[in-house]
Amino acid sequence: MASQLEEPKYDLVQSFSDFEIRRYHTNIQARVQMNTRGSASGGFQRVARYIFGGNQTGESIAMTAPVSMWDENDVSWLAFTMPSAYALDSLPAPHDAGVLLLEQAEKQVAVFSFSGRTTAGKTARIEQKLRKAITKEGFSPVGPAVLAVYENPWTTLPFMRRNELHLEIQGAMHQRDEKE
Repeated sequence: MASQLEEPKYDLVQSFSDFEIRRYHTNIQARVQMNTRGSASGGFQRVARYIFGGNQTGESIAMTAPVSMWDENDVSWLAFTMPSAYALDSLPAPHDAGVLLLEQAEKQVAVFSFSGRTTAGKTARIEQKLRKAITKEGFSPVGPAVLAVYENPWTTLPFMRRNELHLEIQGAMHQRDEKE
């Protein structure tokens, strides 16, 4: 699925043995608050309705990858990144008032890639490992971990699924150079 879809643009900043650092460009997300923690299907359907014509102009908007999910302040969120051809003011307004269109500022992110299923336990273990690895390299995590799912979990074999865990970070790149 994902190989044919537009993905958010980023520059690779640095690679480490357990993760890489990417600088994501400014982009726009369509996001929804999910009703049930850990259940993405309802949120996915709401954003999908928006991009498949459930908007002010009835326009279909191209699907992108990944689908991003995270918990923040006891609220679960799901988001699609909008195609880069759109500016915030050129996207049609959603019929569903719960679909929020938000511009995301450029940010530096630590990324851990993995395959297989994305259970809550597995994601928590990966998050713990990623937090430890970025701290070891002199970076500080900022905000919640974001699960990025690139493949359709209902039609893609688990071992073929591409997933990532993203953690926004801060910390100067020269810190690592000074340690060596």
